Amino acid sequence: MSVSEVRAVVTGLGVVAPNGLGAEAYWAATLEGRGGIGAVTRFDPRQYPARLAGEVPGFDPAAHLPGRLLPQTDHMTRLALVASDWALADAGLDPSAEPEYSVGVVTAAASGGFDFGHRELEKLWSRGPEHVSAYQSFAWFYAVNTGQISIRHGLRGPSGVLVTDQAGGLDAVAQARRQLRKGGRAVLTGGVDSALCPWGWVAQIAGGRVSASDDPARAYLPFDAAAAGHVPGEGGAILLLEDAARTTATPYGEVAGYASGFDPPAHTGRPPVLRRVVEQALADAGESGVDVVFADGAAAPEADRVEAGVLTGLFGPYGVPVTVPKTMTGRLYSGGAALDLATALLALRDQVIPPTVNVTAPAPGLDLDLVTGKARPAALRTALVLARGHGGFTSAMVVRTHS
Repeated sequence: MSVSEVRAVVTGLGVVAPNGLGAEAYWAATLEGRGGIGAVTRFDPRQYPARLAGEVPGFDPAAHLPGRLLPQTDHMTRLALVASDWALADAGLDPSAEPEYSVGVVTAAASGGFDFGHRELEKLWSRGPEHVSAYQSFAWFYAVNTGQISIRHGLRGPSGVLVTDQAGGLDAVAQARRQLRKGGRAVLTGGVDSALCPWGWVAQIAGGRVSASDDPARAYLPFDAAAAGHVPGEGGAILLLEDAARTTATPYGEVAGYASGFDPPAHTGRPPVLRRVVEQALADAGESGVDVVFADGAAAPEADRVEAGVLTGLFGPYGVPVTVPKTMTGRLYSGGAALDLATALLALRDQVIPPTVNVTAPAPGLDLDLVTGKARPAALRTALVLARGHGGFTSAMVVRTHS
């Protein structure tokens, strides 16, 4: 079979989100429009200009993981380990029954190193400032996060970590697809992130993109006339990607097309790369259009205008339904696009588009068919997922029903 003939399908989903633990619990909450954004509880946020976050509630790692793992892991890694367990169980894949080097792990990471680094730096600082190395903490963390998943399940196939902020979840899945095309049997992929600690919080606020609102219903409003930044969150999704010709599981859908790019510096006067990236992803999938778009939804007026302009330019004014279900969770950094991808696959399965909650006054001139208020039943065969990360990272992925 040639590289182009390998069809990568998603057969397992593991979701850890602010509005639901497990894919089905998350999906039920999302269709109902139930959000998970609230006041930060992980630390005292009163001294900061932003005080809302999407925290994963009710997560007890001791209920899901062996006690020996708890001292070796941080909060983000525990979330990722549990999501990986759930993805494998959902697909019914036992890695120990597969050839030794046939199953791998490719995940995304972005801001989660802050939480790990904050804890490690506190330990080192207690020994004296001369022992502190933030770079060492971050570099080690990214390797450990993927390594823990590999070790837990005995996965000796290709592995890697993509660090491209909000776009990372899509980039990791694309790299997993490449590994299948090289002969791999299956790859755990996606992303889970968490940076809800004082150090990570200061870094996120410093970027100037975090909403200062204290009202969960008004803090994160992409494509709204009142858009003024996003709410950070934690969590994400781990997906099991398999070669369609070698799986016995029933797929959620196929990863049909992908492309990525990087925005040029603003001073060059060159346009953002989003339109080109979407066109290339559609061409990779062999599609000329899609049935629904899961937008990036930055909730920054200029970024929203650019994204809306690309969508209307490609599909026409009000030409395709658009949704931003992450208004219920916040932006999860490397976990965000992976969760959007899982959401798109669930939408294809159930033929329904989840809503963009809280947006009540779409900004004038954007001309988007934004799905607001409640979920919308629809005939869905293809979905486009968009992700734009801080600094210019831009990715697009097309998924479609598998037959």
